[in-house]
Amino acid sequence: MSKASCVRGLLVTFFLLCLASASMAGHKERPPRKGILLVAFGSTVPEARAGLGHVESRAKVRFPGLEIRWAYSSRIVREKLAREGLVFDSPAMALARMMDDGFTHVAVQSLQTIPGEEFHALQKTVQAFSGLPKGMDSVTLGLPLLAEPADVEACAKAILSTVPAERKPGEAVVLMGHGTHHSASIYYPGLQYSLDRLDPLLLIGTVEGTPSLDDVRRVLAKHKVSKVYLQPFMAVSGDHAVNDMAGDEEDSWKSVLTRDGLTCVPILRGTAESPVFVEIWLDHLQTALDRLP
Repeated sequence: MSKASCVRGLLVTFFLLCLASASMAGHKERPPRKGILLVAFGSTVPEARAGLGHVESRAKVRFPGLEIRWAYSSRIVREKLAREGLVFDSPAMALARMMDDGFTHVAVQSLQTIPGEEFHALQKTVQAFSGLPKGMDSVTLGLPLLAEPADVEACAKAILSTVPAERKPGEAVVLMGHGTHHSASIYYPGLQYSLDRLDPLLLIGTVEGTPSLDDVRRVLAKHKVSKVYLQPFMAVSGDHAVNDMAGDEEDSWKSVLTRDGLTCVPILRGTAESPVFVEIWLDHLQTALDRLP
């Protein structure tokens, strides 16, 4: 190797070392800034969106001093709301904005009920932002409502504690979950197993998947139930609850069960409106915050 080549090599190496040193210095000088991103599927029903505000209110009390931002994972919901002049970011856009605004550590909390397709898509987004060069130092993800065995037991007890006060012996409470064809659908039968041990007339059914409404109907007939309270087992009392559960259409749960001879009392209250459920999500958020370096 010639002397000139050696000199050029040394100069290039020196330049790169200086560049790396400057980059590291700039990184160290960047003040740490921690934040929270709450991610829901979203809803076009105003009352349902108000229910999500309850999660934010309780998160502010439990995690004072941390800025909280929102994202909706449903593109369809975001587009419909945009036509009404209401703008909600996707999880990726919300994280990009937080990165651009100087956040260095972000805990993302999923407000999904089970770790299905929506949750796994969010997980991939979080992983992508965690590895961006010159991006945020750390991005962690909090688990959905039902994720671990302890969550299933906690949710069963939460359901029992939120049954209508006017409910009488022999009356059933039927919860409508969204359901999925994803393997995470196993959480619904698991929850029913825990409910059976607390109260055999606390029943979970799903719009898509198992247990179905027909499964619920068979249990109601077996116990000769004449009155049921219908409640959504979803974060918000959105379109599924208003129409598929409590609507007047002939295929709604209320209509089907009424034709079976049952008296139906819909209760339009999502899990995000009940503190006992919100605390489960916030426990997962606490774990996500604890994982931030």
